[in-house]
Amino acid sequence: MNCIFCQIAKKELPATIIYEDESFVAFKDINPIAPIHYLIIPKKHITSINHLELQDKELMGELFLAAKKIAKTQGIADNGYRLVFNVGKDSGQMVDHLHLHLLGGKKLLWS
Repeated sequence: MNCIFCQIAKKELPATIIYEDESFVAFKDINPIAPIHYLIIPKKHITSINHLELQDKELMGELFLAAKKIAKTQGIADNGYRLVFNVGKDSGQMVDHLHLHLLGGKKLLWS
């Protein structure tokens, strides 16, 4: 498999990793749209939300808890942050590996 996010999770490609546990890796987005813009990915390759299976439900719950933990450690939990999934090419999903954008560090207006 030639998935760039799988390669980052396996430390085969460089990234500025800000969080890691047995299931997830979070790293700085290379094209940030906010002062804090991280991508949180499962180490398990899942192409997108459309490819989730019933057995992934616990993993997805843990993904949100990891996002909450990262927001707290980055000092943005109290003021607020945004969590975003892009699903498919028309939504702007550029890498075919499920990833959650964590955005914060400034007031984000809906665009």
